[in-house]
Amino acid sequence: MEQGSKPRSVKIGDDERLGWSSERPRREGGPTRPVDISTRNRILKPSEELLHSPGSLLVIVSSSPPEAEAFVTRLVQNKSALMSMPKVRGLLQGRVSDEELDDRAAELLANAVAKRIESSETVVLLAETLAPEEREPYVGAAATAGRPRHIMLFEPAGIELSDEDKAALGDLRRRLTAGELGEEGFQTSLRLAGRSIGEVKRLDFQRPSRDD
Repeated sequence: MEQGSKPRSVKIGDDERLGWSSERPRREGGPTRPVDISTRNRILKPSEELLHSPGSLLVIVSSSPPEAEAFVTRLVQNKSALMSMPKVRGLLQGRVSDEELDDRAAELLANAVAKRIESSETVVLLAETLAPEEREPYVGAAATAGRPRHIMLFEPAGIELSDEDKAALGDLRRRLTAGELGEEGFQTSLRLAGRSIGEVKRLDFQRPSRDD
């Protein structure tokens, strides 16, 4: 240290004065630390049969949500497991005002998903957008309940997208390919695109069979 120089001081926030451990609670009234739900992510390959454990949360994100909904509706036997904002809006249409529709639909969807997760029932959630903020609360709830979490990126051919959606889709595709979606709490990830979509004949939720 040069002569005449003084040691630099570092200001420590009040909520960090409890010690070095990240496990220590913050002071009362301080900001809540976000729960870490990150996990190891396994990238699945398209196949004729896509099987997950019962009680799983499967989030389907797509460049074309209507085509994704038609795809899973055709393959999933348990229709009560299928959930989406358009489906809930349809149930509420005419029962609430247009001004309240989106808020009431979001509330009803969140409650329905939470109830199935708490009951260890399968949920197949069709995301309306590509934004991680939309799927975040659902995967967080499933992680807290200890339920399996999976994400599928469904990319049919010939879909026109805005520049913003193209960028969001490209980023999601890159993160999936790199196995980074474990950071969001997803244990497996799968991309279905082009011809691989037609190869899938079964999407089911059952325990793997065991040889006697």
